Amino acid sequence: MDKTTTSCRAQTAAIDFEEILDPAIFRALGDTTRLAVLGRLAMTRGALTVTEVAGCCGVHLSGVSRHLKTLHDAGLVTAERQGREVRYRLRCEVLSGALRAVADALDRCAAACCVPAGAQEGEKRQESPKGAS
Repeated sequence: MDKTTTSCRAQTAAIDFEEILDPAIFRALGDTTRLAVLGRLAMTRGALTVTEVAGCCGVHLSGVSRHLKTLHDAGLVTAERQGREVRYRLRCEVLSGALRAVADALDRCAAACCVPAGAQEGEKRQESPKGAS
């Protein structure tokens, strides 16, 4: 394979990442408290209030509320007003879809761009003169 083909495949893989990965989702996942909030929401079948979620992470209610807003803005949770309360629910399909998209993009990139691990070692052995160790 020549350098042009390798470059073409690498560019195609990069374009795939830019098109399918939403930076807002990964920014939202980049905080340990938000991950704890997601974990709390994932462990319940129903929707939870900020107060109910706050028990998971030892953060003040206003902090939990801000984290839930970030997760909501990223599309990872829904917020439904019920009277004076807002109840939050994890959107499992969005989270799993985003993570699946990353895995699929990495698989496509590896198939297009990367040399399998054993192939490089085999090439080195073929290049080495006999008797060399």
